[in-house]
Amino acid sequence: MYRTKSRTYHDPLHGAITLDGSDPTEALLITVIDTPEFQRLRRIRQLDAASLTFHGAEGSRFTHSLGVMALTRRAFDRLAKVYPALLPHRLVVLTAALLHDVGHSAFSHGGEEMFGSNHEFWTKRLICESPLRAVLEKAHSGLNLPELLVAVYDKRYPLALVHQIVSSQLDCDRLDYLQRDGYFTGARYGQLDLDRIVMAMDYDLVTQQLVVNPKGLVAIEHYLMVRYFMYAQVYNHPKNLASRFVLNKIIQRAKTVLDSGLPVDSVMASWLRHDPQTLSCEDYLAFDDVVLLYHLHQWRRGNDQILADLCRRYLDRDICKTQELSKYPEVERRKILQEWQIKLQERGLDPHYYCGRRVSLTKGYTLYSQGIEVRTTHGLQDIANVSPVVATLAQSVAREWLIYTPILTVT
Repeated sequence: MYRTKSRTYHDPLHGAITLDGSDPTEALLITVIDTPEFQRLRRIRQLDAASLTFHGAEGSRFTHSLGVMALTRRAFDRLAKVYPALLPHRLVVLTAALLHDVGHSAFSHGGEEMFGSNHEFWTKRLICESPLRAVLEKAHSGLNLPELLVAVYDKRYPLALVHQIVSSQLDCDRLDYLQRDGYFTGARYGQLDLDRIVMAMDYDLVTQQLVVNPKGLVAIEHYLMVRYFMYAQVYNHPKNLASRFVLNKIIQRAKTVLDSGLPVDSVMASWLRHDPQTLSCEDYLAFDDVVLLYHLHQWRRGNDQILADLCRRYLDRDICKTQELSKYPEVERRKILQEWQIKLQERGLDPHYYCGRRVSLTKGYTLYSQGIEVRTTHGLQDIANVSPVVATLAQSVAREWLIYTPILTVT
C-alpha cells in the first residue's frame, strides 16, 4: 500500500484538485501521476491540430486526465455515501479514470488518423507491459489491479457502474473534455452544469449500473446538446478537417520517400515503417508532439519538394480550403473533385497530396451496447424514449467536404 505526501493540482475547471497522501488510493494516484508514462501526456495536445483554428486549444492529455480523475472521484464518492457497498471499488474506478488516456500518442486522435494507432489498445498494453504495471501491482496485495483496469476498459468489470462512470454515454471523460474543450476554444456552448449532472447520477441496485434520476433529466439533455454542438462547431470545424488532411498527407509522403534518404531518428523510423500496434512499448512511449513537430521542421528544409511544401503549409498555417459537398448528388461531388485534380495537375501539383474528400459525423446521443437509463415509474427506460430532445439528437448528421489547395506553385 502506498503512502506519500499530499499533492494539490490547480485546475482551471475544477479548482484545487487535492490528493490525500494518507489515503492509500490517492497516494497511488500521486505515484502514478509521477511516472514517466503519465508525465509524457504533458507533451500530447488534447485537441491535436485544433489550435490552428482555435488558438487557445493547447491543453494537454495530462490536464484532461487529471480532470477526469477529479470528476470521477466527485461523482463516485457522492454515490458511495448513499451506497457504501460501492466503496471497495474506489481504487479501481479512480485509477481507471486517471489512466484512461495514457495510451494516446502524438497529436491524440489526429495521430491515430495519421498512423493507424489505437489509444485504447495501447492504454491496456502499457498497463500490462510497461513499468506502469509494477507500480500498479504494489497498490494492493490482494488485487491484480492491472487486470482489473483492463476489465474496466473492456467493459467486463463485474460492477457495471465502474466502467460506465469511466466510459459510457454519460461518463466523466466526456463531461471533462466537453467542458475543458469549450473553455480552451472559447466555445460558450461547451459550458455544462456539472453540479446538476453529478446530482442526477444514481446507482441501480438491481442492475448495478449507472442511471439518471428523473429530476436531473434537463441537465442531462443539456449535456447531450452541448456534445452535439461541440462536434458540429469545434471537433468537425472545416479548418480542423483541413489541418488533419495536411498532416495525413505529410505522413503518407514521408512513408513514400523514407528510403530515399529522409532524415528521421530511430523512433520516427519505427513509426513510419511499422504498424504502430506492433511497436515496442519503448518506441511507442518515445513518440509525442515534440518528436513529430521536430521532424516536420526538418522535412521542411529537406530535398523532397512535396514533403517540404506540405510541412511548410502546416507549420505556417497555410492550410487547405474547404467546400461543403453535402448538398450535391454523388455524381456532382466526383465531378467537383475531378475538376480540382485537373487544375492542380496543370499547375504541377500532385492532386493526391493537395485535394480530397472528407466526411464529418456530428454526434449527440449514440447508442453503444447500452445507452443512458432513466428511472421512471415504469422502471428503467432509455433516455431517448423519455426525452423528445434526446430522440432527435440520436440521429447523427453526416457532412462531406472537398478539401483543396488554392492554386499556387510549390515553394
